[in-house]
Amino acid sequence: MSAQSSNTSSSYQGTPASRNSPAARGDDGRGNRRGDDRKNRGAAGGVYLRWTPADIAVGAAVGVACGVIFQGFNFIYPVLSSLLGAILPGLASLFHAIWYASGVFAVLVIRKPGAAIYVNLVGSFAEMVIGNQYAFGFVVISAMLQGACSEIPFAVARYRSFTLPLAIAGGALTGVEYGIYLLLFRYAGVSLLSPRGITHMICEVIGGMVIAGMASWFLYVALAKTGALDRLASGRAARGDTSAA
Repeated sequence: MSAQSSNTSSSYQGTPASRNSPAARGDDGRGNRRGDDRKNRGAAGGVYLRWTPADIAVGAAVGVACGVIFQGFNFIYPVLSSLLGAILPGLASLFHAIWYASGVFAVLVIRKPGAAIYVNLVGSFAEMVIGNQYAFGFVVISAMLQGACSEIPFAVARYRSFTLPLAIAGGALTGVEYGIYLLLFRYAGVSLLSPRGITHMICEVIGGMVIAGMASWFLYVALAKTGALDRLASGRAARGDTSAA
């Protein structure tokens, strides 16, 4: 009787314990269901890609500021192009990146899909309002293509990495795109394999890497250090806040 009572008692005591164990409850030991935990992790993974009002406001401000810069460079470029063209035809393409550096800079600051396209479009519209001598369609289509190319390296990294090499790659890709775009629609009489075409493309890529890539990166870092980007994850990341993402 003693052995039977002991076995019965052990069985009785073990049953509630097994029913209340994490394995039996199907949770992770902290009261969270395993299925719900997976869903939460999936949802949390998408939060950092979701646009916030701060992202929209900062993007609009950056776009307008870039539009003013675009328009100012529109007046400077003809003189610059004439001077550099006299030295070597196609050399002026080194500075075209001033028109599309906004794309890489936007992704570094906002860190959301479509940031480069959004900022480029806002900048283009601001440029047109101020008074642009170029055709509206040319400017808008070019802005969208530039923005898309600027984002490619960051999209490949799933918008989880924002480094100097990715910024340089984004600038280089945008330089290739804009160089070809100009040969097709602005420099129709220039062959890609002609001396001027080759010089133009090489200078376009170099300018994209240095101005759109490197300069945008260092401008972002300098701006973040002032605290101006503290409301954004990019600003907190630049100051070493591990919870920035």
